[in-house]
Amino acid sequence: MSEPFFALWVYLSSTPLLWLSVTLIAYAVADRVSLATGRNPLANPVLHSVWIIAAILALSGTGYKTYFEGAQFVHFMLGPATVALAVPLYENRRAVVRALGPMVIALIAGSLTALASAVLIARWLGAPDAVVASIAPKSVTAGVAMGISEQAGGDAALTAVLVILTGIFCAIIVTPLMNLLGLRDWRARGLAAGLAGHGIATARAFQVNEVAGTFAAIALGLNAFLTALIVPLFSGFMK
Repeated sequence: MSEPFFALWVYLSSTPLLWLSVTLIAYAVADRVSLATGRNPLANPVLHSVWIIAAILALSGTGYKTYFEGAQFVHFMLGPATVALAVPLYENRRAVVRALGPMVIALIAGSLTALASAVLIARWLGAPDAVVASIAPKSVTAGVAMGISEQAGGDAALTAVLVILTGIFCAIIVTPLMNLLGLRDWRARGLAAGLAGHGIATARAFQVNEVAGTFAAIALGLNAFLTALIVPLFSGFMK
């Protein structure tokens, strides 16, 4: 190990910057692999970043609290990153206005389906009330979903895990599924991705097509709003 690298490692290992660095490096490596595969859905960078970081934490015996103290800057940047989605929305505003009617109908139908199917299936399988409440907002972006879950009596930590799993699964299957269904309209493809898989699927949509990414971003934001309004209506099914 060279002296400059060793000095850098000693410095990072004694500060919260270590886990921020690990997070960024893991994602950068996973993203390069994804790029090398032509953005193959199975090479999703979020999916592979998760297991890489989890393996490092397990091997080093590091707890989540310690990790989050260093990586919380990434969490903080989720807010500005979400707001930045307004840029492609503005650039494609004419396409959005032309599709406004069908888009609203699809959003309402999709939000209701995502929420009702999760709640009813969980209830049918005999899941406890807290689990049902935790799984209900699985298709909503993490920050909002955790708040909805807590208000409904769920476990915010469990909700966060379910949200990430939902987003990764959606990002992996959305392109092959849309191709299989013969759906070529990028607006519809993006809307479906953002509605079902929130931010992770939206990132995938932007990799494929900017118009798809724009409509995914719209669906991401509006689905969070609609779900927050709809959840109280399903409170009877969660108890």
